[in-house]
Amino acid sequence: MEVGFDTIGNATVICYDRIPVLVTDPWLTGAAYFGSWTFSHDIPDEQMDAIKACEYAWISHGHPDHLSPDSLRLLRAKTILLPDHRGNRIRDDLQALGYKVRVLENKVWTKISDRIRILCIADYNQDGILLIDVNGRLIVNLNDAGDRGWSFFVKRVVKQSKVAFLLKLGGFGDADMINFFDKDGARQTPFVAKSDSVGEAMAIEAAIYGTKYVVPFSSMHKYQRSDSIWANDYTTEVDDYKAGFSSKSSELLPAFIRYDCEKDLVEEINPPRRVITVFDPKDFGDDWSEQLDATEMTQLSGYFKTISHLQERFDFLKFRVGGRDHVIELAKKRFHKGIAFEVPRSSLMTAIKYEVFDDLLIGNFMKTTLHGEFGQERLYPDFTPYVAKYADNGKARTKEELEHYFEAYRKRAPYDFLRHMIEVNCRRAVLQLGSTDSVLYKAMARTYHFMKSL
Repeated sequence: MEVGFDTIGNATVICYDRIPVLVTDPWLTGAAYFGSWTFSHDIPDEQMDAIKACEYAWISHGHPDHLSPDSLRLLRAKTILLPDHRGNRIRDDLQALGYKVRVLENKVWTKISDRIRILCIADYNQDGILLIDVNGRLIVNLNDAGDRGWSFFVKRVVKQSKVAFLLKLGGFGDADMINFFDKDGARQTPFVAKSDSVGEAMAIEAAIYGTKYVVPFSSMHKYQRSDSIWANDYTTEVDDYKAGFSSKSSELLPAFIRYDCEKDLVEEINPPRRVITVFDPKDFGDDWSEQLDATEMTQLSGYFKTISHLQERFDFLKFRVGGRDHVIELAKKRFHKGIAFEVPRSSLMTAIKYEVFDDLLIGNFMKTTLHGEFGQERLYPDFTPYVAKYADNGKARTKEELEHYFEAYRKRAPYDFLRHMIEVNCRRAVLQLGSTDSVLYKAMARTYHFMKSL
């Protein structure tokens, strides 16, 4: 192909300008999330060879299905391109390992070949999006990112393009913690179930951004640990995206495609579906019977107690490891609201050591029980973002560090940031009045999506 792109793997785009030039989020080998995730489809040899021949590799964020250490070892000689994330954790870690790293200036076009240029946006959720102009055709690679105030900027760029493609995480919600249990030890049915229409949501996103095409993306995984295999009931098959997709302005393309940006021709790639082998957690170093020692308990407590926001919102955290409970007291008196986690020792302490607690949540083998009053978003907005996004990745753990953290993002686009904060607070106010299944919430959601698409 003279000039164009492929979509393959979990969240990978390969861009060509006579030769392979750019690959995004190359998860090529190895498992993710402590062995819990594997690929839904294998990457064909043709695409694998092209990935290895690319000069540049762009990494959106730190989740291991996007930043895969095993995969990056295969791309050691490449220039790694990164969003300008506050804290620069990924940059610092990769440079310490000897990689050649370049941080892309926010919202600035960078030419990487004669007919390919890219523009990167980093947001306060430690997500990164990439706009890729290939011979005048625009790829809007949102991967896992939800709008954090940048959607109006992206829509303006889309309007200026000849043809635009939206690539975005969709599905039934398993790319987050869904392994919740009630106080009697019974697993709770995840909010998002197979009966929901993924296609309808994708059509709404395409209308919001104004893209001609939508490509299912960033959700091509399966579970393979015996303690997380249950979650395969909530993974999204490539055909699930067709259900409910109806649009007068956009077309749903297959998940794996080759698009010729000179002739405007699309060709479907049919990678082989991976046969899932179920592994024992011990294959990944996790023995559920192992207990924490005194030093590890101290490390665990210290990790969470340095995150100041937790002490303002929760009374306690409880970790059951090897059948033994360890309680981290965040409040001095009352103990009404807290979170209990049951998790194997090895993966827990690895997550604490390397500050990747989100990997435990998304792996969906750790069991989570909520105590006290929680909203419908459960671990949001007070636990997951403050632990996994702002503290682990953004290096903002104290009140003062958080103030500097949000101020840095606010300065990049003050008006967009303010508008986004108003939207977030309005949504939370509506959620206080009813569930996401309520008539009120659905009516408000339809109005909101209609207004954003104008």
